[in-house]
Amino acid sequence: MAPPTRLAELVETSRAVAATRSRLQKVERLADTLRRLAPDEVAVGVAWLAGELPQGRIGVGYAALREAIASAERGGAAPGPTLREVDDALTRLASLRGRGSAAERSRALRELLARCNEAERDFLAPLLLGELRQGALEGIMVEAIARAAGVPAGEVRRASMLAGRLAAVASAALERGAPGLAEFRLQLFRPLQPMLAQTAQDPAAALASLGGRGAFEWKLDGARVQVHREGSEVRVFTRGLLDATDRVPELVEVVRALPARALVLDGEAIALRRDGRPEPFQVTMRRFGRRLDVDALRAELPLRGFYFDCLHLDGEDLLDRPAEERWRALAERLPEAARVPSLLAASEGEARAFLEQALASGHEGVMAKSLTAPYEAGRRGAAWLKLKPAHTLDLVVLAVEEGSGRRRGLLSNLHLGARDPASGGFVMLGKTFKGMSDEMLAWQTDRLSALAVAREGPVVHVRPELVVEIAFDGVQASSQYPGGLALRFARVRRYRPDKQAAEADTIEAVRALAAPRAEPS
Repeated sequence: MAPPTRLAELVETSRAVAATRSRLQKVERLADTLRRLAPDEVAVGVAWLAGELPQGRIGVGYAALREAIASAERGGAAPGPTLREVDDALTRLASLRGRGSAAERSRALRELLARCNEAERDFLAPLLLGELRQGALEGIMVEAIARAAGVPAGEVRRASMLAGRLAAVASAALERGAPGLAEFRLQLFRPLQPMLAQTAQDPAAALASLGGRGAFEWKLDGARVQVHREGSEVRVFTRGLLDATDRVPELVEVVRALPARALVLDGEAIALRRDGRPEPFQVTMRRFGRRLDVDALRAELPLRGFYFDCLHLDGEDLLDRPAEERWRALAERLPEAARVPSLLAASEGEARAFLEQALASGHEGVMAKSLTAPYEAGRRGAAWLKLKPAHTLDLVVLAVEEGSGRRRGLLSNLHLGARDPASGGFVMLGKTFKGMSDEMLAWQTDRLSALAVAREGPVVHVRPELVVEIAFDGVQASSQYPGGLALRFARVRRYRPDKQAAEADTIEAVRALAAPRAEPS
């Protein structure tokens, strides 16, 4: 029987993955480590290398962690804890509740960290806070699992989107190979990762990409929701796969009344004004940030659910069906008032008129979708395209500069990066200090200060995890940035706390926008 794996081995892998820009080298190093893990270590190892805790939040904050690290013995005891020992300790930490639990949690945390050396503590600290970023993004981890198990990456990816969590998929792949992956099916009340969209320049480009004909839908600026129903039980999940059922009772009531035994719906929840126009995104998100006084907040800020896809109906999975079939199922069971307005268009004129109608109604644009595509959960494919009057991208804050003048004492000028799937890192596209309200400046100063990792004069480098939606007027060629591109007149539209860095737009998406007419700056 192989000896248990030490935390130190996982830490060394994490450091090696973070230190290389080569996607192939990242995959090979991760796969080599996964092959050496015992079956009961795989799920934990994959979760930690992806920056996740299987236990979820364990009640450890910055202050408690700093205190525990300060009191830990310098150097730690050799040979250090095993993966199982650390996981057991974290499970105990997560289970502590009630009177005296804070003191007991602090004591247990000190004991755990006292067994670790400095490198191990440097790995565990951001992991416990949910802030570990080491280059092992999900796409790279999928490839590593496939390489370690000797199965196609596409099968791992599909199983992952059905399971919602990669750790369980890794265990199945490494233990049972392709047959283990084939066991994953859509399961009611286990949310799927949402399908994502690329960006199109205009209706003509969207139609050309879709083969001359496509479905156009209003793009609502609301909160993405996935609703599961079986019998009278209904649960609502957020974009991040968190259960928000108790916060949105009006969505539950509407779906419970639909003529179906079982459903999985994909859509948007949005707050509307009395004239039917949408409230700003931040206003809608208030409903998802509070668990208390839900009835009072519902009366003040009611939500409407608008759905655009049906993934399961009365015992039958529809994920692999063409989009047209899924939309027919949606229309059969949902009234028009509960569906996102849509149009089948085969001409640029039809599509453009529909876009103008959406904009006139206060919405941010339209989606253009292939009629034949399956539902590719967790993927940002070319089957879904988003069109907005002003280009926007979801980018990651890589660094920020200290402000001057009336912004002295605040962190102001953002350094923006697009995700690079090839390396697992980010490619800088420019800077902006525009579009920020005083409230936003204060918030981002606090948030980015907590994410700071290094300083270079007025520049504060931060962990790349905060997603911000950036509006811009175009993309131009530039020798100033390593990706060879820069955004023109970039300005902040809003922060996206509902998105993770792994969901940011890619450098390929930016290149696609620039392709026809990038001009040197």
